[in-house]
Amino acid sequence: MTLTLNPIGQVRSTLTDRKNAPRQPDENAPDAWLELDPKYREALLGMNPGDKIIVLTWLHESRRETLQVHPRRIPNAPLTGVFATRSPDRPNPIGLHETTVLEITERGIHVSALECIDGTPIVDIKPVLCP
Repeated sequence: MTLTLNPIGQVRSTLTDRKNAPRQPDENAPDAWLELDPKYREALLGMNPGDKIIVLTWLHESRRETLQVHPRRIPNAPLTGVFATRSPDRPNPIGLHETTVLEITERGIHVSALECIDGTPIVDIKPVLCP
């Protein structure tokens, strides 16, 4: 089976180095911009500042052969399978990021704390559904 993903845009962030990027948004991740390809602008209809969204990304600098890691880069932490962690290194490096829309402009979507490095491809955006 072949799967095809077409990026809808890319992350614009002050984070440029994967090694220095925070692992989670609450670890001082900066605000960022989701720059969308203009052909997807209409897909933002109904999205508003204050909305919580999930951004799916392709972690393009990940190592896809990695199957086990020491969580949170702690060398003496027990070796753990990547499916039991949030490691960016995994067979299919799909990132999952919950964030909040701050504003929507011609540039794209300005979002709160996002732990992605600049240039990370965006695969999809979904709303957070609250019960």
